[in-house]
Amino acid sequence: MAEKPQPVQVLYCGVCGLPAEYCEFGPDFEKCKPWLIQNAPDLYPDLIKGAGGEDADKVSDQLRSASISSDAGSSKPKEEVKRLPGGKIKKKEKQEVIIEKMTRNKRKCITTVKGLELFGVKLSDASKKLGKKFATGASVVKGPTEKEQIDVQGDIAYDIVEFITETWPDVPETAIFFIEDGKKVPAA
Repeated sequence: MAEKPQPVQVLYCGVCGLPAEYCEFGPDFEKCKPWLIQNAPDLYPDLIKGAGGEDADKVSDQLRSASISSDAGSSKPKEEVKRLPGGKIKKKEKQEVIIEKMTRNKRKCITTVKGLELFGVKLSDASKKLGKKFATGASVVKGPTEKEQIDVQGDIAYDIVEFITETWPDVPETAIFFIEDGKKVPAA
């Protein structure tokens, strides 16, 4: 009987998050070098020859102290950059409300409101207010991008802009957009 194959243990870089053998192709190989010399010396033997054992320890200690130290002089906290696997930087979402009108079964119209939560609006409260104002059904659902949105029954797309700006003054009218024919059009 043949032995079952065992899964391969992959060593991931502690700096960039890539597998250690791919660090040289990552976003910043220079920052990864001290970590690689310390944790994966067999993968990059040229680094050990070039840096020397003691130099590598000094560089790694400097790197650790630099990342741990905080700016005592700055008054506001420094915002952390979120990185996705592979070293890509996660972008901040634009603060905008998108209103889209969809028809279902050739007769029923649904108006979808996305992005209110970016302005500090609780979606459950907003759906209740929208349902009462327009005397229709409104609910919070997960959209195709797995983000929550408000679905309102009926064609209220143009009336909803005025209601949103009056009810939530934090939402400027310049931040509200319609999706018409697949294009984003400003509501103002």
